[in-house]
Amino acid sequence: MGDSRNWTAAPAAAERARSVLAAAWSCAITAEGGREEFVGAHTVAEDGRVLVSVPEDSALLATAIFAPRGQPSAVLEFADVAPVPVRSRIRARLWMAGSFTPEGDRLAFRPTRIVLRQSSGAVVVGLDDFAVAAPDPLALAEAHLLTHLADCHADAVERLTRLVDPGSLHGAVRVQPLAVDRHGLTLRIERARAHGDVRLPFHTPADDVAQLTERMHALLGRASATACPRSLQRQRTDRDR
Repeated sequence: MGDSRNWTAAPAAAERARSVLAAAWSCAITAEGGREEFVGAHTVAEDGRVLVSVPEDSALLATAIFAPRGQPSAVLEFADVAPVPVRSRIRARLWMAGSFTPEGDRLAFRPTRIVLRQSSGAVVVGLDDFAVAAPDPLALAEAHLLTHLADCHADAVERLTRLVDPGSLHGAVRVQPLAVDRHGLTLRIERARAHGDVRLPFHTPADDVAQLTERMHALLGRASATACPRSLQRQRTDRDR
């Protein structure tokens, strides 16, 4: 079980950045040779370096090999896309500026500046914090967990809205699971012309899927003991007509 002494309602910026890297399937690299996009080509070393496998005819590889200063500068960009169809599906963007060098058949990128942009704004991630941070333990399972929740347990999602402040549900036309990490579940509340997000924190962090199941059951138990918001009652009645 997670250590409640270290409990927070949301992951730290460095952990969030490492989670974006771990789960992202593609990246865009801008360097002296132009901009290229790669799919399924990057991995992350324990020390925070990003290793990118590039084809032999890549302009980026030629730039790295023939750069006069030996270590050309570059910017890597990663997008964190919500696995469930919602408005504004990009949940975060991660930019890493630094330099890269050839390392076998890969390019090794060492960041000198890291910026994470989320709905709450942009934050500069400390390099030392990034180097020692680990991805959220649910990062690689998140897509499957959220799509399963949305597709097979819509009734549970609706029940969880009982834990949301009624004012946040005013005018809601749809509620979808947007994100989940070891610290909590985030719901996307969509209205006719706007949307907003509400976070439901777990009582203690979940370090694996089994613990997440227990945390979700605890949230649902709390929700079952709470009256259904009138706004959703009206929507449900309208759907049933």
